[in-house]
Amino acid sequence: MLGWGWMAAPGPCTVSAALQEHLRHLTLQDFPCGLGSWVGSRGAQPWMWIGAYRAVTEEDVPLGEESPEALIELLKDQHSPWALPPGCSPQDQLLREVAVLEPELVHGSNVFQVLRSLRIVDKGVSAVDAGLLQLQQLEELILSANHISRVTSANLPRTLKVLELCCNAVADLQDLCAQPPPELQHLGLGYNRLCGPLQDKCLTAAFWPNLVSLDLSFNNLTDLLGLVSQLSSLEKLRILVLKGNPLALIPTYRGFLVDSLPKLSILDDIHVGLDERHQFLGLASEPGQSLTRSEARVVVSVGDMKGVPDPSTLQQLADDSDFPVITYSYCVTYEFVEGEDHVLGGPSVLRKENSLRGFLCPCTAKVFVTPGKPWEDIIHYSYRKEHIVKDLMGLKSYLAAGTIVSVVEEKVLSWPVEADPEENIDRNKKGPACKDKQKKKKKSCELRSEPPIRKTLGTRKVTLEALLATEDLVTALCDFGTLMTEEPPLSVEEKVRSKKSKDKSKAPKAESKSQAKEKASTSAKGDRDWGWLGSGW
Repeated sequence: MLGWGWMAAPGPCTVSAALQEHLRHLTLQDFPCGLGSWVGSRGAQPWMWIGAYRAVTEEDVPLGEESPEALIELLKDQHSPWALPPGCSPQDQLLREVAVLEPELVHGSNVFQVLRSLRIVDKGVSAVDAGLLQLQQLEELILSANHISRVTSANLPRTLKVLELCCNAVADLQDLCAQPPPELQHLGLGYNRLCGPLQDKCLTAAFWPNLVSLDLSFNNLTDLLGLVSQLSSLEKLRILVLKGNPLALIPTYRGFLVDSLPKLSILDDIHVGLDERHQFLGLASEPGQSLTRSEARVVVSVGDMKGVPDPSTLQQLADDSDFPVITYSYCVTYEFVEGEDHVLGGPSVLRKENSLRGFLCPCTAKVFVTPGKPWEDIIHYSYRKEHIVKDLMGLKSYLAAGTIVSVVEEKVLSWPVEADPEENIDRNKKGPACKDKQKKKKKSCELRSEPPIRKTLGTRKVTLEALLATEDLVTALCDFGTLMTEEPPLSVEEKVRSKKSKDKSKAPKAESKSQAKEKASTSAKGDRDWGWLGSGW
């Protein structure tokens, strides 16, 4: 371990501790870096900077020592045992070369006067401590993918120009805005926990007079009007990233920002052109109801479906009986977050509220069903529904989790009104004479339908996360695999053979009771599988 005097007993999760560990892995004091027998008497003589050492020839190097060129080559060769460890930056390579050419510059605490860029990524850091103030030349600080929840601006070097805190747990900006670095040009706060309206004036020119780039992507910001009122004071702001926030789901979001921030060059990683500015001219003065109400609109469309097995082929294999009359229909179900709904192009039936996979999405969803269609080679749905959602946080969670799409078969058995299904079964067994009478009465017979029998033929998850970024449309082709609607009925020979085998088998009563329990258990499981769709169809 290197003993840096300025870091007195640093905590295990501070930036100082992570920096100390990182420098230890760079081995700046060990061969081929630093001072040692391999540099001999020239160790105290600086070799200027990189490139100057090439004037030194092998004849000038005493026996038992190494030339700077040979030492640098050991650092650069990827197959060398002294090559950089994985995950190091170009700044680390430069630091090691300085440790070869001018080892005194990086000896002990002198190394902190050389560092201009510090990159500590995914090291479990949870606190930005005062030890950073010793890095008096630091201009770039990257602390992505750590566990930082608060940043005390008093612990940041005043020379800082880039501060990247992406993928942390920052939920409050008050401490960061107390004494921010005055020369800061980029502030990265993407993928943090900022939510709701930000504190008053936290992102104004009073704190960030030189800010050029601001990344607030994938937080939980909802107040677009309040945020723009703060950002409009940042006269040097040219790059802004807000995608992934609930406020970015508002239909007029981009146009409102483009018109409100006329100096903006890049919004959500997309260049802002003159045509776009002309298109949205005047929108800032008339934001519209969707913006003032903070509501989003999502349209769900279902096109065609093919590949469903023809149920009539199974009916033809069954006994030639007139009743029951069996009809089949097919529909598509999908889950959507709760909200006000408007139908475009056809009715939609709301089925049942349910929790949208609570472990994925902490919001309540409903199951929507397309109108049932009879079987065809290609079933045309032409379904289109517009959902208006005011809960932007819930919509963001829903899009991040994705939706579940299912194909459902509905089977309906119909019997004559004057008789119940059991009587019809008895009549079908009386013989051909009875069947002839039934055929004569068939035309005038009024049918009574049983409750529909529903079966899920296939289920797939559709990913919608692209809608949180810059995409306006997600198109998915769902492959449900091989669909089996029902098992084909047994032929007459198979029925006779099955009946004989049952007569021959003489199972104990206890065993038959056990089998009955197993069948009942299987039936109950089938009911639970379908229970999430409810019985109100």
